[in-house]
Amino acid sequence: MSGLSTAAQEAIDAIEAGPQGPSVGAFFDLDGTLVAGYTAATFYGDRLKGRDVSPAEFLRTVVTAVDGELGGDPTRIAHVAFSAMRGESEEAFADLGERLFRSKIAGTIRRESRALVMAHQRAGHTVAVASAATKYQIAPVARDLGVEHLVCTQLVVEDGQFTGATDGPMLWGRHKASGVRAFAREHGIDLAESYAYGNGYEDVAFLSSVGHPTALNPHRDLRAAAARLGWAVLDLSDPVGGSLVAAGRTLAALAGMNAGVGAGLAWGVARGNLQEGRNAAVRLATQVPMALAGVSLDVLHQERLWTHRPAIFVANHQSALDIPVLGWLLERDFTIVAKKEARWDPRAMVGSIVIDPAWIDRGDSESARATLDGVVERIRAGTSLMIFPEGTRSATPVLGPFRKGAFHLAAQAGVPVVPIVLRNTGELMRRSSLVLNPGVVDVCVLEPETDWSTDDMSERIAALHTRFEETLARWPA
Repeated sequence: MSGLSTAAQEAIDAIEAGPQGPSVGAFFDLDGTLVAGYTAATFYGDRLKGRDVSPAEFLRTVVTAVDGELGGDPTRIAHVAFSAMRGESEEAFADLGERLFRSKIAGTIRRESRALVMAHQRAGHTVAVASAATKYQIAPVARDLGVEHLVCTQLVVEDGQFTGATDGPMLWGRHKASGVRAFAREHGIDLAESYAYGNGYEDVAFLSSVGHPTALNPHRDLRAAAARLGWAVLDLSDPVGGSLVAAGRTLAALAGMNAGVGAGLAWGVARGNLQEGRNAAVRLATQVPMALAGVSLDVLHQERLWTHRPAIFVANHQSALDIPVLGWLLERDFTIVAKKEARWDPRAMVGSIVIDPAWIDRGDSESARATLDGVVERIRAGTSLMIFPEGTRSATPVLGPFRKGAFHLAAQAGVPVVPIVLRNTGELMRRSSLVLNPGVVDVCVLEPETDWSTDDMSERIAALHTRFEETLARWPA
């Protein structure tokens, strides 16, 4: 994974040079370590927004939080929250965790923390999330990172409902360390050769449990303790938020996009060539606004975009930024397939004038087939197609499964598939964000694949999916 800080890359190099195999553990704290911020605050904020917190519970929470800050038991505030969950459905709470992960928490996973996890996985280590949080907060994050094991606080559930009690102690402070040691005994892990990452002073006992402790983005007291104990300290960058400057540049980019469309179409009308006007509009409506927003591209193997035309261009999908990036790359003579419902979306109307999408009515299979037949004819006539085989935007850089539609079209039209891997668009513009942050988008164009057929389509799609995953995991030099 390129673009890492020097410190993060050195940590990964040390992991790769160190002991390998499942007897080595790698234990990651959740809040403040894998993710920037605190997942419990996200859950509580959702309850406040839904007016599910009574005045009495809110008052108890505030008083307990203040007491913890003044030297009282810092775990009491969690027990207040657990008590308030009494009678609540476990299934509903798990669903809430999944929803909050997609809408909020996924965007807070640190990119370099993900790279550390992947380095341990490549080394064959037994990776676990060790946290005082519950599995309802941790499980979606762990699944996204490909982490199987959780060492966490357990809640008592009876008849599908929470009782308000914990099953054993909350894994905070020394109890987290005890949980990690018990896990190590159960899984045959040599803690002297193992790694742990934490950010709070309460993690001293946890970090002391292993031979390779790292204070990751540590609070002041843990930073001081790490200095005394000679532990590694690693400061990683947080996901980029939307600043006022970035918001202003985004507005300028939107204005530039509209101006670019108008100028390009006007030029086409003046020349009496609407298609040339559309092509000019694509260039102006992508390159100018992204320059205004401070976004540039670093493209590997850009020449592959032009060796096979017309073609079906497939790309992974993380962000609303993906479409203008691909428009910048493809430049001319392409269209997209889009759902009919988006036709009158104000955000799509300007683009639809320029690239004339094929609108699919998913509720009418006969109409959809007729539309796709028309797409095949347009491709054969020289118009390329841009499509996201995942079908929808991913909440994180983890690649979703590929649908077969794009590859069936390639087989029918007799054109190649050109794969485009986008590495970090989701970092510059989060899935639910309206603000575009400045930065460099990394792009890698893979070798075009020709001669598509239904005979071996499933196997070839699976192989292409693997190529995307490998490229994202180990970005080419």
